[in-house]
Amino acid sequence: MKAYFIKRYGKSEMLTSGDLPEPGLRDDDVLVRIHAAGVNPLDNKIRDGEFKLLLPYKMPLILGNDMAGVVVRVGTGVRRFKVGDEVYARPDDDRIGTFAEFIAIKEKSLALKPANLTMEEASSIPLVALTAWQTLVEKGKLKKGQKVLIHAGSGGVGTIAIQLARHIGATVATTASTANADMLKGLGADIVIDYKKDDFSSKLKDYDLVLDTQGGDTLKKSLSVLKPGGKLIGIAGPPDPDFARLRGMNGFLRLVMGLLSYGIRKAARRSGASYSFHFMIANGQQLGEITSLIEAGHIRPVVDRVFPFEETKQALDYVETGRTKGKVVIKVR
Repeated sequence: MKAYFIKRYGKSEMLTSGDLPEPGLRDDDVLVRIHAAGVNPLDNKIRDGEFKLLLPYKMPLILGNDMAGVVVRVGTGVRRFKVGDEVYARPDDDRIGTFAEFIAIKEKSLALKPANLTMEEASSIPLVALTAWQTLVEKGKLKKGQKVLIHAGSGGVGTIAIQLARHIGATVATTASTANADMLKGLGADIVIDYKKDDFSSKLKDYDLVLDTQGGDTLKKSLSVLKPGGKLIGIAGPPDPDFARLRGMNGFLRLVMGLLSYGIRKAARRSGASYSFHFMIANGQQLGEITSLIEAGHIRPVVDRVFPFEETKQALDYVETGRTKGKVVIKVR
């Protein structure tokens, strides 16, 4: 099968196209012919080796963390899917590889594709929607009437998180450029703060939850907008000890994670809030709930550009500019 992969970590020139063996099928696996694949900043970070400590991949490594396609074969233990089903998924992080013609995915990580979306639209959803669900609903416990700040609202995670928070009934603030303000208000944002002109920390206060996608100074300043008992959830780091425990990391790595996040966790405690790091987990059941919201019209995909499979490298380069509105997609088939 044709695929885009790396043989060692590095920048975009490390990406290679070629033929690799079709993936083998375990008893609980579903083999999917990929029609479209979403592109995420995570793909570039994995390519560059930024996660090699957390995710020790074997080479050659096929990149790609989002996909939509059609089931072509199922393992002997699979009960929920059959040949011909249109499906979508974020594969488990130790079995990525959606920049290819086929992928084997665990049955429990897969969901039926929303009937009202094209393959390209559907492939843009899984990683960012699961990130939004797990941070806002599962970890953040966001409720109707609460206030949430979602950083970088025009990004892939931001565009879906705004819609999900709005559906829950929260007041939604976000940071973005003025050029994207109307789009984000159309998605459900109540307040859009231009990060180029205004300091969000001087405009907002008494928020229940902040979803940070930026890290660094933005992460630290976000504590000032939270009310006592508020939650700061970061997806750009730094990782914390709870994350290390959930991943089953050894004592040394738990210590490293604790040191990396010590400053922000201490600052959060001083302000009466809490900080936690979240790395999205594949979950077909949650994706099925997201499918219901999409089919009911509560969430819609935001796709910036669709690249042909032959321009996978250009798609990754475009995402790396940081100027995308919503998601970038590769049309594989």
